[in-house]
Amino acid sequence: MIGGCCLVTGGSGFLGINLVRHLLAEGLAVRSLDIAPFDYPERRRIDAILGDIRDAGAVDRAMQGVRFVVHCAAALPLASEAEIVSTDVGGTRVLLEAALRHRIERFVFISSTAVYGIPDHVPIREGDALQGVGPYGQAKIDAERLCTEFRARGLCVSILRPKSFVGPERLGAFELLYDWAYEGRAFPVLGRGDNAYQLLDVEDLCRVIWLCLTLERSLVEETFNVGASEFGTMRANFQAVLDRAGHGRRVVALPARPAVLLLRLLAALKLSPLYRWIYETADHESVVSIERLQSRLGFTPQYSNRAALLRNYDWYVAHRAEFQGRHGVSHRLPWKHGVLRLAKHVF
Repeated sequence: MIGGCCLVTGGSGFLGINLVRHLLAEGLAVRSLDIAPFDYPERRRIDAILGDIRDAGAVDRAMQGVRFVVHCAAALPLASEAEIVSTDVGGTRVLLEAALRHRIERFVFISSTAVYGIPDHVPIREGDALQGVGPYGQAKIDAERLCTEFRARGLCVSILRPKSFVGPERLGAFELLYDWAYEGRAFPVLGRGDNAYQLLDVEDLCRVIWLCLTLERSLVEETFNVGASEFGTMRANFQAVLDRAGHGRRVVALPARPAVLLLRLLAALKLSPLYRWIYETADHESVVSIERLQSRLGFTPQYSNRAALLRNYDWYVAHRAEFQGRHGVSHRLPWKHGVLRLAKHVF
């Protein structure tokens, strides 16, 4: 067991709270820095600081006495372009500069497979071209470049590119699926739905982060894809949740091109919470190679797509009443359904 304090940016978010719990279980002291209050039962067990990663003073105070930093905070795709760039790129620079000054031992940056854009082959490897879709994907690419720059300046930086991850506390876009399933609706899939689509359980991501904090520096100073080793098709993913709901409903195939064109229009009119990267990739094969993760870190994710989704759905059912009528732009809250709230009655 290692000691010391780990700063988690975005500690109040979906990944943040799961990581905080994981680090506490491993015996680390934890400090959180987030613009949102840390309102979990673990509040008394950590040092929760209310602050913005773009605020150099707040970041400097948060890094006092810290050994490790895990940078999870980000403005998500539903935010404005200005908010995304200032937070995901500008905030990352502020953190990296402070980490270098404070001689932080390990800095783990949570990027995204959104940096690869719309897949044109599978599996995607870490050395493949980066071509992010929209401001969020581009901001993650720019933030990764900053991480590489500071790695060259002596900071030990691990860059993780996780697939979309689910598990306890996850809502966001996935709440659409869970809501429709819970109410006994069918659920649409773009195209036939027979395209392989890899996801990830948040617990497996937390385990990878832990390895990046504890293994030899020569092993972790790298960029890693992180995704489930066992995954099915988009149809199988959705159907597993519908089956769990127990209403006997089935996945419904929609012609991909007309559906994508309609979703583009709805997004432009701000009538849908789904952003481009979601609907543009939904009917594509979407799989990343985890060979580097397995060979360098000796780790293979344990949860399959199905197990991760069902674990998340079960949490949703148990806590559904707590967030009814609440909406936001984070993964912790449901996104406003817009016109999709009416569309579900068709299914």
